[in-house]
Amino acid sequence: MSNETAPATELSPERFSELIAGGAQLIDVRRPFEYGGGRLAGAQNIEMNDLTAAADAIARDRPLLLYCRRGNRSAMAADAFRRAGYDAYHLAGGIEAWADADRELEPEDGEVLAPPPPS
Repeated sequence: MSNETAPATELSPERFSELIAGGAQLIDVRRPFEYGGGRLAGAQNIEMNDLTAAADAIARDRPLLLYCRRGNRSAMAADAFRRAGYDAYHLAGGIEAWADADRELEPEDGEVLAPPPPS
């Protein structure tokens, strides 16, 4: 997808990093085992299915940054939060794009974990 057609909520790893440094809220919407394997520093883990219930605890006075593994779940979440009045964005390409851009993960030996295959 070219930058000209990218949705307004989709941000590059570089821009995402700038907003994190500026004090934006950072939420990882992946499952807890994925979060435990590797995450962006300072991220709070609220699984996608729990976001609606947690919305009242998410501040509206600063940008909201959401990410997942590839960007699909977080894109849906960012769109929903935008419709609810939040200044919400998601990481283009997810944490995979972050890692591919040689950006750091926590813990130091963190890695991007794929979900297990369906049983």
